[in-house]
Amino acid sequence: MNQIAFIFRQPPYGNACGREGLDALLATSAYSENLAAFFMDDGVYQLLSHQQPTGILAKDHSAMFRLCALYDIEHLYVSEKALIERNIDPTQLLMPVIVLTADAFYHMLSAYPVKLMF
Repeated sequence: MNQIAFIFRQPPYGNACGREGLDALLATSAYSENLAAFFMDDGVYQLLSHQQPTGILAKDHSAMFRLCALYDIEHLYVSEKALIERNIDPTQLLMPVIVLTADAFYHMLSAYPVKLMF
């Protein structure tokens, strides 16, 4: 099966992109082992720990990203540039990820022939 990259570019709340992308990622893991998740732009907010969306009457789905390990999704890449631009330290993320420079991030992303953007 093809290698598939799931790209998260949207913030976790305000739209359903993050939740839908996560659902698609977990569901696709049943059919392919060649998956990776890439977090860039506002998509890095998806991985912030201690989110409290109840104030905007939204459900916190960020903890479900921890299921990636159970689903054998081991390749989670985060753009270092996006973290720096948003003043986010990798220790603030809810799970270990691979932080890549911009060049390395796009080089790794280019290795995946199928890309789905959320």
